[in-house]
Amino acid sequence: QAQLVESGGGLVQAGGSLRLSCAASPTIFSINVMAWYRQAPGKQRELVAIIGTDGRTNYADFAKGRFTISRDNAKNTVYLQMSSLKPDDTAVYYCNRDGATTDNDYWGQGTQVTVSS
Repeated sequence: QAQLVESGGGLVQAGGSLRLSCAASPTIFSINVMAWYRQAPGKQRELVAIIGTDGRTNYADFAKGRFTISRDNAKNTVYLQMSSLKPDDTAVYYCNRDGATTDNDYWGQGTQVTVSS
């Protein structure tokens, strides 16, 4: 059974940091490149970062140098360490496999990140 549980969001001042966690079911986690996405109010969901099963990573331009994605394969968990946060980073953050779609994939509830100026 698919399961994705995101946590770690909250309210933080600009310049602050947060660490997001996502516990995934083995069916999603073990064979997939995992990703963090975000969706701001009134905007489409966008990709933030991806990490392969071998640990290789890639980031959206806005995340480079500020965000770090990692995974713990023993715990089926993926993390997103965010620093130097900006008000534009305010969004609901979701994790899922890379390439997940709204229509064909299960999505968790996400975790709200709010950055105040």
